[in-house]
Amino acid sequence: MTTTAQIQITRRDGKPALPDSAVSFEDKLVENGLQLRSVEVDILQVNVGKLCNQTCKHCHVDASPSRTEIIDRGTIEDCLQVLRDCSIPTLDITGGAPELIPDFRYFVAEARKTGANVIVRHNLTVMFEEGFEDLPAFFAENRVELVCSLPYFMQQQTDAQRGAGVFEKSVAALRRLNSAGYGNDKTSLILNLVYNPVGAFLPPDQSAIESDFKRELKRRYDIVFNNLYTITNMPIARYLDWLRRSGNEESYMSKLIDSFNPRAVEGLMCRNTLSVDWLGNLYDCDFNQMLEIPVNPALGQTIRDFSQRKFVDREIMTNSHCFGCTAGLGSSCGGSVAPD
Repeated sequence: MTTTAQIQITRRDGKPALPDSAVSFEDKLVENGLQLRSVEVDILQVNVGKLCNQTCKHCHVDASPSRTEIIDRGTIEDCLQVLRDCSIPTLDITGGAPELIPDFRYFVAEARKTGANVIVRHNLTVMFEEGFEDLPAFFAENRVELVCSLPYFMQQQTDAQRGAGVFEKSVAALRRLNSAGYGNDKTSLILNLVYNPVGAFLPPDQSAIESDFKRELKRRYDIVFNNLYTITNMPIARYLDWLRRSGNEESYMSKLIDSFNPRAVEGLMCRNTLSVDWLGNLYDCDFNQMLEIPVNPALGQTIRDFSQRKFVDREIMTNSHCFGCTAGLGSSCGGSVAPD
């Protein structure tokens, strides 16, 4: 049976890091006759650190330009060795802004040599930092799949979530990526966008808003892309702080619980993804990583201890934030997870 982490999760100021919930996620699974266990590890998602050139209001990583947590070369080598030894098909690199770490390009190039598909979670504006102007060419050369944040196809909503001037830079960055061949079906260079709601509500239907994004970005800015992922804002870190300050914490948590969709459980990313932090510690997902809820204690706790055999069919550690991934059509790093 799924194991709820039996630890007290607190923030730096001593306040609870998760909202209180009258219903535990484990109870909800039991109520619906469900278990949450992994089926395989075919995505190694590595959070390479919390350094970022932006300070977004919804960020569950609490990333910013002032953070100093950065993965070192030794931990990168450990991750690469797992990719080689276990033939894991996908490396998903996230942060922070992953490009800001010193060994980013080395990590990408060496991972591609293993045959892995490399995904980079790219915030678009980082390519305007000094020394990063050639990122589109580097991405294209290594055939990196990009997942880029763009809260909306209009300036007001995007800048409200990600900061003043971000929308204008994002549009310019997307044009550069299009010029490098991204979003073009003929090149097979994949450009995906991510939509996070600006406010205390669930994302709309993914296919419908993808159609809106494709139409409006093409019409307004002559920008094309492949897919749009809708991701639910998780009640963690900076977004949870905003929920509390705005008086939306209780209503938002109730909305997530009331919108629990048992059909979303089968497609949750924790079932085929293993998360690694900048120190090499292992977690069932990036959200658990930010809350410091490690994988089941019976398993190896660092990437150096990873055994593919042991991590298949593992118990997934859960807590109240997991309701964010099962609300509505569900949410994952790849967008909605449940059928319409």
